Amino acid sequence: MRIVSIASLIILSILCMKAHAQDVLLDTGHNANDSLNFMMDQEFRRLNDSINFSHDATALPAQDSVATKINVEPFKPNPNKAILYSAIFPGLGQIYNRKYWKLPIIYGGFLGLTYAISWNGRYYNDYSDAYKAIMSADYLTPGNINKWFPFIYTNLKPEDLTEGQLNNFRQAFKKKKDYYRRYRDLSIIGTVAVYGLCMLDAYVDAQLYDFDISPDLSFKVQPALLDNGMSRFGVLAIQCSVTF
Repeated sequence: MRIVSIASLIILSILCMKAHAQDVLLDTGHNANDSLNFMMDQEFRRLNDSINFSHDATALPAQDSVATKINVEPFKPNPNKAILYSAIFPGLGQIYNRKYWKLPIIYGGFLGLTYAISWNGRYYNDYSDAYKAIMSADYLTPGNINKWFPFIYTNLKPEDLTEGQLNNFRQAFKKKKDYYRRYRDLSIIGTVAVYGLCMLDAYVDAQLYDFDISPDLSFKVQPALLDNGMSRFGVLAIQCSVTF
């Protein structure tokens, strides 16, 4: 729209200058071309000054907007918020730190440990009930037989078992009960440990979010000859060097 207006103004100015030049020629008798060239030069200078002024007036807001876009602060996570979010729900701290690739590891660990707690807990309850039933004085009642006899692989009837066989089954039930209780408790401890590690990872990750690691980090292993100070011959060794 500005270009159309300027072009219209130029055309109108030229027409006015031609008319004015003809009037000057009739009044004074001067050369029409000289007068027209002089007036066109003056008019173009005036239009050029007005265009430059308009351009300078509209350039400042554009520069300010560009500077505003450039001065936007980069994202920097707050460690306290990261550990708080992770404490509220595992994985929220990693989402806040924008480390989404860690979520499958965290939730995969929790799902595996939850399954281990459920699986070991179920077998612990079964063998615990069987052990209590076979250790009771009325272990041959139908209710107690249904608890411990399904875990025994034998062709004998419950009342046909000898005392020695019963003692062996009692010890086996106790070992099974203790075994599954141990791994159930370890699974619970592992779940708590993963929960704590999730919080610690969110806090450390937020602290080291803008930590600069040099691209020259390298590890070299090369043979070396060490002087043992006891003989003329050196000792052949392996030298490890880390560059950072």
